[in-house]
Amino acid sequence: MVIKSKENSIGAWAFLIGVILAVAIGLFTKLIPIPSLAKYSSLIYLILVILGIIVGSSINATGRDSQTFLITGAIIVIVSRFAMESTISSLIGIGAGDTVSSTFGALLALFAPATIIVALKTVFGMAKV
Repeated sequence: MVIKSKENSIGAWAFLIGVILAVAIGLFTKLIPIPSLAKYSSLIYLILVILGIIVGSSINATGRDSQTFLITGAIIVIVSRFAMESTISSLIGIGAGDTVSSTFGALLALFAPATIIVALKTVFGMAKV
């Protein structure tokens, strides 16, 4: 019998929805140009940032779990930022540069707030404030 924890349910669902939304938005904004999607892109990125805040604040990562989340979150943020710039020039010949860059930008909008909030929670937890 599998026992499921309910404590990270909101964070897990926000994380799953955010990643699916980030990848879908990143692909569809450049791959399939939909006029209404371009019109509401700032609102969509705001939703990704809000989902990142929900993920960061609702995840109950302590000890080794927070260390793992922070390392992987920092790697995703750093790689996404550098990949946004480098993929445009390297993949432009096959027409995928803007699509890949947009996907990395959407993932960055999701993971940056989540990683910052977990980092702040970890620092305050270490300081016992």
